[in-house]
Order: sequence, then C-alpha cells, then structure tokens
Amino acid sequence: MTPVDHYATLGVPRDADTATITKAFRKLARKSHPDLNKGKDAEVRFKAVAEAYAVLKNPDKRAAYDNPPPPEHPAPRSRHRAAQPDNDDLADLLAAFARGARGDASSAFGFGGGGRPTPPQAGRSHEHTVHLSLLDAHKGITLRVNVPGPTGDPGSRSLDVTIPPGTANGQTMRLREQGEPGHFGGPAGDIYLHIALKPDPVFSVHGHDLHMGVTLMPWQAVLGAEVEVPTLDGAVLLTVPPGTRTGRKLRLRSRGLLNRQGARGDLYAIAHIDVPAVTSAEEQALYRSLAEMALAQSVTAAT
Repeated sequence: MTPVDHYATLGVPRDADTATITKAFRKLARKSHPDLNKGKDAEVRFKAVAEAYAVLKNPDKRAAYDNPPPPEHPAPRSRHRAAQPDNDDLADLLAAFARGARGDASSAFGFGGGGRPTPPQAGRSHEHTVHLSLLDAHKGITLRVNVPGPTGDPGSRSLDVTIPPGTANGQTMRLREQGEPGHFGGPAGDIYLHIALKPDPVFSVHGHDLHMGVTLMPWQAVLGAEVEVPTLDGAVLLTVPPGTRTGRKLRLRSRGLLNRQGARGDLYAIAHIDVPAVTSAEEQALYRSLAEMALAQSVTAAT
C-alpha cells in the first residue's frame, strides 16, 4: 500500500514550519469541511486534511512520520498507530468546525497557537446621543433613531426606541446586542443611548424640580391673586399671596419631573412684578395717592 504523503495533502514543502502547516490546514479545512462544502467527497478530503495536520503539527508524530523504520525491520504496531491522528485530535477539529458553521462561515475556523479554538469574542459596542424635548422626556415617546450598522457605518440603520416616561437628562439607555456582530460565536455588542434634553422656552430643569417665571401686576402682588400658569400636564391656577415681592418662589407640589422611584419633583414659579410703561392720568393720580400714603406712614414710623 502506497504511504500517504501528508505534505502533499496540505500542499507544503517537507521543511515547512508549524505556522506554514497551520495556515495551509486552515485554508484547506474551510474548503473541504462537509458543513461548508456540499461536494460528494468533501468528508473524505476533510478527513485527509485533518489527518495530515494532526500528524505534522505534533513534533513527535512528525519525526516518526519523516523517519519510518526500515522495511526489513517493521515497526511495532503501537508505533505505527502513534503516527496517525488521535481520536481526540479529530474530535477537537470537528467540534471547532461545528461551532464555526453555526456562526460566521467566512471565519469558521479560528485556531490560536497550538491548535486551540479561538474563544468567542463580543462585537463592538457604540454610543449615540438622543436629544429630547422636556415634554417628550416627561411623558415618554417612541422614536426612530439612526445608529451604526453591522460594520460600524454611522447612521446606516434605524431602530424604533421607546423612551419611558420620566427619562432624565444625562440618563443612559442600553440596547442589548444591537451593536456590531460578535465573532466565533460571541454575542453582538450593545448600543448606549445618552439622553440630552433640549432647552425649554418656559421651564428650566433643576434635578427633578422645574423653575419658571410668572409675571404679576403691582396690584396682584400687593393684594394677592389667582393666576393661570402652564405646567407639563396643562394649565393650573397658582395662588399668589398678598404682599408677594419680586424673586419670591411660589411652589406647586408634585408638578416637576418623575424620579426613578415614581415620585415627582416640584414646580417653582418665580415672581416678577411688571410695572406698566404707560398709565392714564387717573392711574397716575392713584399712584400719587399711594405714594403720599406710603410717605405719611414712613414719617409716622420714624416719630
């Protein structure tokens, strides 16, 4: 029986080093593995390639193969078997290919040094910033976000993302396994969405509290009043106590933003007294009367 030429099977010279042998094996194994090649003789060719690699990668087996005993002195049966691939070697090769066939066929066989399978590698994650209005963050919204595609190309893929009510400025949402695909059976990466609130024309954000300005006419500030003010849930009536001065904070409880415990912050209306730019003669006379009364009160207090 003609001996099998393992070097010819792998297509390498007899003085090839281990790296060259491994490279040749990987290339041929991809072409011949039955899971990746539907040819009738694929299994036979793969076993021949695997057998050649199992012998030539092992220094002891390769030395025995390169220097067989003389024909007149046949080697013991056990030594002849030692030059063949172990069942464990073939099992490792088949298992590695089975893992690869379930993943990326173009890189199905990823061996590291010493013939060990490459461990699973997670795909690359990406970060993306979403700009929301204050009302959308408060009530929640579903929006379409452009994110990097499977190869990392920016904006090449769209996802419908649900932003829950009460999302805060600076909060990060994690979209699991929506990043780049993994390798060698590893999981895909993630996408991290950073929430940024757009400036609001009415409210300013202070933690979970909101601040806004409320303009009062002089008589409202002096006598007290009920004025209509906006909130995130619609307009409400704000009670202005008598004697309110500019800069006073008027508190509306639980009209702010949701926190993670489901409670809400407060809304503070900051008073500003508006002085009329134009007054009638009658109004000016009334203001003079008020001024005279205030002057008389100050003189009385001084004496």
